[in-house]
Amino acid sequence: MAGTVQGRTTTGGESHKLPVKTLVSASIGNAVEWFDWTVYATFVVFFAGQFFPSENEALALIGATSTYALAFFFRPLGGLLLGRFADLRGRKAGMLLTILLMAGGSMVIAVLPTYDQVGWLAPILLLLARIAQGMSLGGEVSNASAYLGEIAPPAHRGRYSAFFYISTGSALLAASLMGVLLTSVLSDAQLESYGWRIAFFIGGLLGFIGMWLRRSLVETEQFEENAEKARATRNPLLQTIKHHPRAVVQLCAFTLLSTLSYYTFFSALTPFAISFRDADETDVFIALSIGTALFVALCYPFGKLSDRIGRKPQLLFWSGAMAVLIVPLSFLVRDNLFSLIVVFCVGLGLYALMASIAPAIMSELFPTELRATGIGAWYNLTVALFGGTAPLVITALSDAGHPLWFFWYVAIAAAVAFAVILTLRETKGTELR
Repeated sequence: MAGTVQGRTTTGGESHKLPVKTLVSASIGNAVEWFDWTVYATFVVFFAGQFFPSENEALALIGATSTYALAFFFRPLGGLLLGRFADLRGRKAGMLLTILLMAGGSMVIAVLPTYDQVGWLAPILLLLARIAQGMSLGGEVSNASAYLGEIAPPAHRGRYSAFFYISTGSALLAASLMGVLLTSVLSDAQLESYGWRIAFFIGGLLGFIGMWLRRSLVETEQFEENAEKARATRNPLLQTIKHHPRAVVQLCAFTLLSTLSYYTFFSALTPFAISFRDADETDVFIALSIGTALFVALCYPFGKLSDRIGRKPQLLFWSGAMAVLIVPLSFLVRDNLFSLIVVFCVGLGLYALMASIAPAIMSELFPTELRATGIGAWYNLTVALFGGTAPLVITALSDAGHPLWFFWYVAIAAAVAFAVILTLRETKGTELR
């Protein structure tokens, strides 16, 4: 074929054959990660009373959702530690470890004893499992992004990169559909008793299948050639700031908007539409599902497009369009299925412009010996700061009577990202450092 799985040689022609099995194996960890995170958010109302005192449903739900939020703040630690592990021991080893942590966390949650059985040990064990999953998610993004970037021929890095978020969108759809299935066939009492455990068990099983697929991955040539340099690097996080400050700022800027875009369309718009615009719950779910399917469908074409026109034009169009359109889109959120479909399709269609090439962009920012550490630390710190606090921001603004201000907040973030993206150098077709 025109390129090799672990090498960087290619004819640059359209005849290049994608190593689909390798790309699926590398990306499946991200699918498992987001499947499990979505399962937790979907079923938290059913199992909150299992791990916290059930006599006060509100406090039980607060405890369970706080556990969900706390895991966000372990992502930077996971990104730093597991990213450094991948820089020292290899991308394959790093990806096997991250998926093991996530699958193990899901299996543990699936079989955890309840509060009635072991008292306060139950929420402590739940928190520990979620911390493991939070650290795992932090490491997965950096390690899989580095792997995809390093195995890709320079002329096709955008296409390889697209598989990462194709897996994310597919996992979100699968988790949502499973939620619909379980809530349709089981009663609330059954869901609270054991139904939620089925969801976590499936997530854990998918993780172990992912581990089985990943065991056949080949280590990247890029890592092998730079392994000694990585081992000789001291204080790698400090090195990213000292020697690559522009890359750190650029990564944080577009991750800021990416995080808020993700939260807006996959999380915040649903309660906003139902609570403040009186939209029908079923219509919102249908519109979100259609938008998510479009997002998945667009990732590969947009990844391929970036290999032709460049990463920078796509990022500028995405951030510029978000700055201009996000507030007007918020006025289209109403009790009307067609308008909801327009909102989700436009928003998630724009998000696909960036998400499709995120691993390629991030891989191109840092040299090989610092790549997983740099991505892992700064990407996840930004996600924790702005993704972890997004629910608090929109709740506070809504309680103050200004729910629309959140969309202005996103618009300002888009303007900041646009300005910083202007400083990016174009990297399409270039060799990784």
